[in-house]
Amino acid sequence: MTIDPVAKLRHLLQVLAFCLAIATIQYAFLPERGYGVQLAYSLCIGIITWACIDFPRHLLPSAAETGWPQGLAGVALVAAAIAIGYFVGTALGDVLCRALGLYVGPRPDPVVQARQSVLITALAGIAGSYYFFSAARRGHLERQMSETRRHANEARLKLLETQLEPHMLFNTLANLRALIALDPPRAQQMLDHMIAYLRATLDASRATTHPLQVEFDRLRDYLALMAIRMGLRLAYELVLPPELATQAVPPLLLQPIVENSIRHGLEPQLQGGRIEVRASREGARLVLEISDSGVGQSEMVGGSGGGGFGLVQVRQRLETLYGEAAGYDFESAPGKGARTRITLPLSLGA
Repeated sequence: MTIDPVAKLRHLLQVLAFCLAIATIQYAFLPERGYGVQLAYSLCIGIITWACIDFPRHLLPSAAETGWPQGLAGVALVAAAIAIGYFVGTALGDVLCRALGLYVGPRPDPVVQARQSVLITALAGIAGSYYFFSAARRGHLERQMSETRRHANEARLKLLETQLEPHMLFNTLANLRALIALDPPRAQQMLDHMIAYLRATLDASRATTHPLQVEFDRLRDYLALMAIRMGLRLAYELVLPPELATQAVPPLLLQPIVENSIRHGLEPQLQGGRIEVRASREGARLVLEISDSGVGQSEMVGGSGGGGFGLVQVRQRLETLYGEAAGYDFESAPGKGARTRITLPLSLGA
């Protein structure tokens, strides 16, 4: 049996509010008894009834969805708790009213008073029990929906990633094919790097996220591959502050953006260019920036700056994993290179 003290305290506060409401309603119809008397009886009966239901139900076989006993056991528990709450609560309320001198005016007819009290206790006990039962069932359904959404998002992310990995592989193989005809020794060196890169990628690709340090390591391997083909025409710099190394990011988040910068920004230039990847922190957000000194491109004229397959995948994965909490901005102009900025919420403890 596991009892959540925070949940019990929340239930108690709700019961106190319920008792306060009942006492107020009773006082509105029977003001001659005094509000203090109504409140004392309501609190005593209500708290005892709640305690006799909400704690013993953990001792009985209960439904996993609600935590409440099913069938006749549940009905018997509520009925017994209401009876105990009425008799014990009434006696305790009477003692409390006498001790505090709350009785004012002539005493009401005991038969009429008992009839009203039994009716109110039964209705309030049933209503309160149904409220807590419904709240438990609603909480279970909400948890199920949240879990279903999480599984659906994970499946979508894996689908996007399985589409992205072959995309990167085919592009790299196309580069390798071109290099084989021009420079076989460098092509062999590039192939060795690609094998090492794919081997490192295989272990990490089974997770939805991985540390930013791993993403930068894989990015460094990829840039080393591209440097073999482009030689001195490609310069690059990766900047990752140590305090951000453990931040979780989707695998292959940055590689499509870097690949896009090389393919459409640096390769068209005879002299090549430079690409920089930086991670930084702005308040509670992780900022990832990829900038290049390439020819620049225009998203508006149909270039691949924002609409290429890899970049569409990046945007979809960010939307699936972070929703509106993630930001993606792309800036470029002819002759001025390109700059992509991604912002993500920082993990706790960073």
